[in-house]
Amino acid sequence: MALSFCLLAGARAAASPSLPSSAALLQRRHLPPAVAVGPLSQAQQRWRRGTRFCRASSSSSSPPPPPAPPEEPQDYELLDTTGNCDPLCSLDEVSSQYFEANYKPKDDLLKALTIFATALAGAAAINHSWVAANQDIAMVLVFAVGYAGIIFEESLAFNKSGVAILMAVCLWVVRSIGAPSTDVAVQELSHTTAEVSEIVFFLLGAMTIVEIVDAHQGFKLVTDNISTRSPKALLWVIGIVTFFLSAILDNLTSTIVMVSLLRKLVPPSEYRKLLGAVVVIAANAGGAWTPIGDVTTTMLWIHGQITTLNIMQGLFIPSAVSLAVPLALMSLTSEANGSSQESSSLLSSEQMAPRGQLVLAVGVGALVSVPVFKALTGLPPFMGMLLGLGILWILTDAIHYGETERQQLKVPQALSRIDTQGILFFLGILLSVGSLESAGILRQLANYLDATIPNGDLIASAIGVASAIIDNVPLVAATMGMYDLTSYPQDSDFWQLIAFCAGTGGSMLIIGSAAGVAFMGMEKVDFFWYTRKVSGFALAGYAAGIMSYLAAQNLHISLPTSLAEIPFIPGS
Repeated sequence: MALSFCLLAGARAAASPSLPSSAALLQRRHLPPAVAVGPLSQAQQRWRRGTRFCRASSSSSSPPPPPAPPEEPQDYELLDTTGNCDPLCSLDEVSSQYFEANYKPKDDLLKALTIFATALAGAAAINHSWVAANQDIAMVLVFAVGYAGIIFEESLAFNKSGVAILMAVCLWVVRSIGAPSTDVAVQELSHTTAEVSEIVFFLLGAMTIVEIVDAHQGFKLVTDNISTRSPKALLWVIGIVTFFLSAILDNLTSTIVMVSLLRKLVPPSEYRKLLGAVVVIAANAGGAWTPIGDVTTTMLWIHGQITTLNIMQGLFIPSAVSLAVPLALMSLTSEANGSSQESSSLLSSEQMAPRGQLVLAVGVGALVSVPVFKALTGLPPFMGMLLGLGILWILTDAIHYGETERQQLKVPQALSRIDTQGILFFLGILLSVGSLESAGILRQLANYLDATIPNGDLIASAIGVASAIIDNVPLVAATMGMYDLTSYPQDSDFWQLIAFCAGTGGSMLIIGSAAGVAFMGMEKVDFFWYTRKVSGFALAGYAAGIMSYLAAQNLHISLPTSLAEIPFIPGS
């Protein structure tokens, strides 16, 4: 009987969609929770029960012949409709079964030999004397190849974090060969590492704090207050809430939180896609006017190009304009003038974790107090962020002491959920740009741009347009290396415009910012849909924001000082 059941289960499994590739399984594990929630198909449930029964009965009967390898499905979900893992499902177990059934040692060996041969060819091509004599050319070639690998990571199936780290190491090897001496290269590397580590530690602390608050459902306190169902009103409410949420958190986290909310507020439709696009534009605009809202403004703030009070005073109005213009234009579309949306029961079914409001208050307080800490102590901002993380760590350990069923609410579990590969990507990019700066290549590029485009406003605007295609982190890092504080002083119009353009320019294409990429993955939005429906609105907001900034500077209009000082301290 067991043998017959196993044969039947294998036949039914072979005739129905089943397991994805192991690469797809591993990739799905790292997506935000909102991406991986969905019901299992009946065919998938039958396949699981059949294979589980077969394994249980294998000891008492002869094993059946293995079924034909199942075809990969178009969609495969690991969670049921309640958000809990199917008790019959074990991701590691399922992926290991598929790996055993489809493992081809010859293919893996061929790939390994190809990579090894490529590495040997590259090592042989590097002539020590040629590199020493042509260091700039060698470094530009390495950077170009590495950056091409980052841009085309989807086509090449290489993760951009690994490419960035490999590129950084290769650039510094070339620099050590071309430097006057190895000691000089080591000294330059130590200086660059000290600067880069401040940003990495800052991001690590900030991401962990946000993850802890999110684990306690702290943001539910914000989303519960969104009650309107008018399409046009909801468009503006979502945009404004995301704008200010991104200013406190960061654009990526704000996008994940708000898109997850939209999935519960609005049924799948063109209107929900439009709301998601509003979230992307609002998150990028809101992150540009505070030093902790976007990684590029954080970089400029940590390195001293901008200060807290001046960036808030100078960029609040342009950032608000860059959001208001697209919202006004989108309000005229047919999607925003449809019938009212009905609320989903999922939103009200979620419950905030115990002491979630306390964790939210302490977490947000830790984030916004970092500039205050910097102003009072003079220490780097990452120290203030680590102070907040330490306080929140001790607090969560204390309030959940002895609660074994709530271990996922503590910091060790939060550390396992943060975007570690994103942090490693920043590390690789910043180290790579540091090597180009140490070699003097960025200074040569800055001199060329100054001779070709003498207007700093045009340079900043061009960088913003480029950030829609190229990641804004290396663009801003390169700009910081090209122009020092002697060329453009602290809080000059150039640095403020760089912060605004690099932050908001990425909204013009869905691949131009981390917020857009997250939205594309969570809602399965097509690149061309976004380009056709949203890019024109984002471009109009970008241009209007730049014009409003230039007009405000000429007319000396800015955010009132009394408002900008809350809760920050001047000179921070």
